Order: sequence, then C-alpha cells, then structure tokens
Amino acid sequence: MRVGEAIGLDRDDFDAVGGGLTIRRGKSGKSRELALHPSTVAALGNYLRRRDRPRRPPNTPALFVSPAGTRLLYVNVQNTFQKLVCRVGIAPRSAGCRPRLHDLRHAFAVRTLLDAYRDGGDPGRRLGLLSTYLGHVDPGKTYWYLSAAPELLQLAGARLERRIGGGA
Repeated sequence: MRVGEAIGLDRDDFDAVGGGLTIRRGKSGKSRELALHPSTVAALGNYLRRRDRPRRPPNTPALFVSPAGTRLLYVNVQNTFQKLVCRVGIAPRSAGCRPRLHDLRHAFAVRTLLDAYRDGGDPGRRLGLLSTYLGHVDPGKTYWYLSAAPELLQLAGARLERRIGGGA
C-alpha cells in the first residue's frame, strides 16, 4: 500500500479474523481490500496489544499512532524510515539515489511478477491481480514499476525468444 494509505488506516480497517485491511481513502478516493499474510496479521495484532502503545484518545481512531497517541504524520514516517536505513547500514547509491519507503511497494510489484515468470505462470494475468492489489485503476499504470527491473525484463525477453524461436 502507499504510505499515505497506511497512515490513513483506522483500527476498524483491520480485520484480524478475516485477515485483511480495508483501504478507504486510497489514491483518487478509491477504496479496496487487501488480503494479508498470516504473519502480517499476527504482527499487527501484536502491535495493537503492545503495552508501550499510548492510550488511544477517543477522537483518534488511527491504527498506527505516534508516541503522543495521534495519527502519524507523513514527514515523521519518512524521517523514521531514513533513520532505520542508516541504522541497518543501507548506503545510498548516490546523492540522488537513496532508499525510499515507496521502494518497498516497487519491490513487492517486481517480485510478484518475477515469481510468475519463475513458476511458469501467466505474468499477464498476475499483472491484472497485482494492479488491483496496488490500487491502480488501469494495469498500464503498473508497468511503471516494472520498467526499471533488469531481471524482470531479462525473464520476459527470454520467454519471448523461446516463443519466437519455437521453443517451449
């Protein structure tokens, strides 16, 4: 999901029993439901039960809260991410190419399609599902994530060569 979508989540948007999240205020006002891996459901449940979480004021329905018990601010999330990147020793490639929180979304998209190629699945079908999961109105918008992934382009090219060459 997008950073702003995560920040905008309310506690009622998390369904621990059904294993999902409801994004109510996505890009362009669109809503969607996201299925979660059981490990993610468990991690969110643990987060909500932490004793060091601030008590939630009645007027703050936010799922993710600051130490003051208020909804997170985008700038603070970005700053925290950069501190964590430095703490774990991930160095920027250059001044203009440093790790961004949004890169996790990009990596998810690329890995989903890499898996489709590697397991012999249908990347086109998976692209449609991925597009919906990411909240894109048009699967064409999802191609942006994939254009800078050399490994993905190599697998797609190899598959095309096999088809053109009459290979399996």
